[in-house]
Amino acid sequence: MDTTTIIYLTFILLLSIFLGFELIAKVPSTLHTPLMSGSNAISGITLLGALTLTGSEGNDGLALILGVAAVTFAMINVVGGYLVTDRMLEMFKKKEGSK
Repeated sequence: MDTTTIIYLTFILLLSIFLGFELIAKVPSTLHTPLMSGSNAISGITLLGALTLTGSEGNDGLALILGVAAVTFAMINVVGGYLVTDRMLEMFKKKEGSK
């Protein structure tokens, strides 16, 4: 990989971090649950991509280790996100015995 590619990839990474922070900071609290559900769907897509790349032929040891780490972190993100979303939605359900 040449230095120009590394500079472009670093620029894209920093720009996406800045943009993500700015977008999340401006989201009202009433929209956090739908936003979390949408990000869980994106994490599911990330999980599928990580599984596809990890299982492809011709991977060396480093690529396999990074692929397994990507699958692990994406799965933790998906499961944790759905658990938090479910817990948040439980707060809005009516309790038994209350009117």
